[in-house]
Amino acid sequence: MSTRTFRVTVRGVFAGLSAEQRAELLARAPEHDVLRAAFTPEGHLSYDLAARSAFTFRFQDTGEEEEDILAATERAEEAARTWLAERGYAHNNLRSSAEDLSQAPLGKRQRRAAAQKSA
Repeated sequence: MSTRTFRVTVRGVFAGLSAEQRAELLARAPEHDVLRAAFTPEGHLSYDLAARSAFTFRFQDTGEEEEDILAATERAEEAARTWLAERGYAHNNLRSSAEDLSQAPLGKRQRRAAAQKSA
């Protein structure tokens, strides 16, 4: 059985940030810039408070079975909640989506490479 890779995205909105919390987030904004976003096992946070109070965590996880994506999603949501709670950031509308990369459609280059291998 092969290992499956899951990408989990957890989104939400910061709620009721104090002036200190907002300043802290703005000071750390360069390391949380959406242009540096990546799916990582520990999770990567991105936001742009100048534009809106929304945030996105990106997690990468693995599993053996298709059903493991549910556990991966739960772990990602809990990790996001924990990160926010440890820093005292209230939030609203926490929601997640997950993708099993073994089920993702092949891109044009991947289809071409697969066709060349089988030819």
